[in-house]
Amino acid sequence: MAHIDKWLTTMVQKKGSDLHLAAGRPPLLRLNGALVAMENEVLLPQRLDQMFAELTGATQIEEWRKGGDLDFAYAIAGLARFRVNLFKQENGPGAVLRVIPEKILSLEDLGAPAALGKLADLPGGLALVTGPTGSGKSTTMAAIINAINERHARHIITIEDPLEFVHPRKKSLFSQREVGAHARSFAEALKAAVREDPDVLLVGEMRDRETIGLALQAAEMGILVFGTLHTNSAAKTIARVVDAFPEDEQPGARASLAESLVAVVAQLLLPKKDGKGRVAVHEILLRSSALANLIREGNTSMLSNAIQAGKSIGMQTMDDALLAAIKDDKVAVEEVMDIASDKKKFEALLRKEEQ
Repeated sequence: MAHIDKWLTTMVQKKGSDLHLAAGRPPLLRLNGALVAMENEVLLPQRLDQMFAELTGATQIEEWRKGGDLDFAYAIAGLARFRVNLFKQENGPGAVLRVIPEKILSLEDLGAPAALGKLADLPGGLALVTGPTGSGKSTTMAAIINAINERHARHIITIEDPLEFVHPRKKSLFSQREVGAHARSFAEALKAAVREDPDVLLVGEMRDRETIGLALQAAEMGILVFGTLHTNSAAKTIARVVDAFPEDEQPGARASLAESLVAVVAQLLLPKKDGKGRVAVHEILLRSSALANLIREGNTSMLSNAIQAGKSIGMQTMDDALLAAIKDDKVAVEEVMDIASDKKKFEALLRKEEQ
């Protein structure tokens, strides 16, 4: 049993999300968004090096010692899988281990909006799930893929770094590929995937222009493509995709995105008002004729109006989602005031709700 296993077990039992290990500091657990010490012992560099060697093979640990960074997945049978990043810092070695639950939660388990469930029935197009690091994007994407698996007989290819959720056999056929182990890069895996008769592609992270361009091409071919970006609104997501291309290619990128984009789900995790865990809130933008025109014309400032007009089909702004979370007594007002995009309007809506 690896020395780190006891800390990982405690993390899962306490429903923490990340274990932070760094030379010169005690082990820290991210619990409900805050970092708390698990014990008082300060970790020494040599001990951490030995612990990290227990998590992976001799070849990988030597690669890390020479290179300085290593990403891989680690599993404890019957408990959970963990996404591991080993790194080096000024004071010595460090690591962050994020829990990946063995059980894939359903959209119903997550309390996700009904509109997210409809994404599982789309025949094709590009759907983006976005948000900052640690906002639960992977968990939400896994729940959507699980819904496809339960409803449809499709070939689903996932491209991840590292491989996180392992999907069981239900109605769909899965080909789950890990960058590094099964492919040299996201781009190379995507190039191959379109020749492998996919119905659904999941791209763990759209990091560069080539990957984004290939994802757009796959969506235009009629494949349902899911991807993630580290953006926190629909408008910023569209801008990020277009800005990934050189200026002379951006009109073509906008046209391609206008044709293929079917949804943007921007997600945040906020501490619950009762202090017991966190709750997800979502901005949801869905395909419409108005959306395609706005993207093609580069008029993303009008997206909030398009979302408001699409409330009947499940669209919602982040401010709407934050207000609903307050109204349902899920989060405290002080937790959301800095997040609201239009603070004056948000405060006015709050006052109206209190009357």
